[in-house]
Amino acid sequence: MELLLWRHAEAADTTPDMQRELTAKGQKQASTIANWLKPRLPRGTQIFASPATRTQQTAMALGADFTTRRDLEPGASPETLLKLAGWPDADNAVLIIGHQPMLGEAAALALTGQITYWSIKKGSLWWLSSRVRDGQLQATLRAVIPPDLIAN
Repeated sequence: MELLLWRHAEAADTTPDMQRELTAKGQKQASTIANWLKPRLPRGTQIFASPATRTQQTAMALGADFTTRRDLEPGASPETLLKLAGWPDADNAVLIIGHQPMLGEAAALALTGQITYWSIKKGSLWWLSSRVRDGQLQATLRAVIPPDLIAN
């Protein structure tokens, strides 16, 4: 399975929280990661996004169909994310566009079996994969792509 975790890009520090919009920097971050991801995204990837405005705007930068899921709102649990994705057994790739601390905790849980706070920076993409080899589940961190390391 391929599991991609994309934290929303930089958003304005306003209220209400669910209506915060991307800043100009955030729009650039989302576009940068989307442009990197488009040619690499596995065919048939399911894409899920939180209903928060900033995650919706981040998802729209990809230019692909996605499903909005209320169970990915800020404060959601890492277990909910992994269950939605079908980790580690799903046959398809899944991209989740969401929030901290859920994304970092889900990455930690998927890779170590423990919920730990791992920081995923705004706009960054983490790519995990799982497979069974010699009867053992193997989880791998394939890539960590922050927008500031991609040449524009």
